[in-house]
Amino acid sequence: MKEQLKIIYELGKVRISLPIALSALTGYVLYTGHVDLQGWLLAFGVFFMACSASVINHWQERDIDAQMPRTKNRPIPSGKISANDAFKLAVVFALVGSAILYFTNPVMALVLSWATLFSYNVVYTPLKKVSAFAVIPGSMVGALPPMIGWAGAGGSLTSEIILLVASFFFIGQIPHFWLLLLMFGEQYKLANLPSLNQIFSENQIKRVTFTWVLTTVASAFLVIFFVIGNKIIMFFLLFYIFYLLFSLGITVFAKDEFKVRPSFYKLNFLYLFMMIFLIVDGLLRA
Repeated sequence: MKEQLKIIYELGKVRISLPIALSALTGYVLYTGHVDLQGWLLAFGVFFMACSASVINHWQERDIDAQMPRTKNRPIPSGKISANDAFKLAVVFALVGSAILYFTNPVMALVLSWATLFSYNVVYTPLKKVSAFAVIPGSMVGALPPMIGWAGAGGSLTSEIILLVASFFFIGQIPHFWLLLLMFGEQYKLANLPSLNQIFSENQIKRVTFTWVLTTVASAFLVIFFVIGNKIIMFFLLFYIFYLLFSLGITVFAKDEFKVRPSFYKLNFLYLFMMIFLIVDGLLRA
């Protein structure tokens, strides 16, 4: 039983699916100013939909995963679960998530959750095989979850508030993925996948990634000054952003060796802090 749960946990990419659910809850609290049963059910529904998309991704890339050291021990290529059983699990996750969203929230939340799955599994995943720039259209996966929460709460998708928040998470996905490329790009060659490593040098990728970090920071400033109202929260976010810029700037331009993993985590902490502080700000504003 423990081994089966471990397989389900890995297939569903729970460590990624949970922040996606938190992102949806962020959009909900931004509009309502509180967390109620509907909000929690929305987060659970989005979590199951994210798990479904992750399992489908495992199923889609099982042959590619078998060729890369980083992924060859994943459940399907390692033989811990069959491809058919994994696909059945994806269907179960999708049905559970869809049912939760359909019966507890406006239908637009369900539509957007399926749009997110479509962006990830039908647009981004196949496009990875033909373009090193698949991450740009694929970044809609980051923008849609907060919009799901906002729509679930009854908010208009043309609101400046949710568009600014969604833009931040959309832009932030790009340096997130390109930092991953710096860590594992060489393995993409083993699976014959196109990557930036085959187009740019490592120094060029570092500079391009840093440019996208600057763009992410610019979008974060828009959220801080036009969405967040609490001065203390604004201070903490600005403090962390300037720390992020300083540390990444030193790493990229002043050091010979670019330690990618610490930079990757520092950037991810910005996304996490933004979600948490947006929720806190929404609760305090109410």
